[in-house]
Amino acid sequence: MKKFLIIFVLVMCFCGCSFEKELSKEEKLQKVLSEKEYIVIDVRTKNEYDSGHVVGSINIPYDEINENINLAKDKPILVYCQSGRRSSIAYTALEKLGYEVFDLGAYATVSLEKE
Repeated sequence: MKKFLIIFVLVMCFCGCSFEKELSKEEKLQKVLSEKEYIVIDVRTKNEYDSGHVVGSINIPYDEINENINLAKDKPILVYCQSGRRSSIAYTALEKLGYEVFDLGAYATVSLEKE
């Protein structure tokens, strides 16, 4: 029994198993927002973007996000649109391309500074 316990403890140590709580998606987003090191993409049309957008955001319509997109992968990406439908599509596309991405949903509910 003593050998089993020692082996179990050693296996747990060498597995790299962690007993720390993993952050939820919302907690990760709050951490990203507090660090202020992210890229914001408005996935609406140019006309929608021109009518008002998040300060510092870039406009890339959701249907233009594909394997040819060239964004830095060292910063998380935040996406939003008018209602949340297009940002959900962009979120999925960017995630498949290997980006760390967060869907902020509808423009009206985004809490970042707007212009």
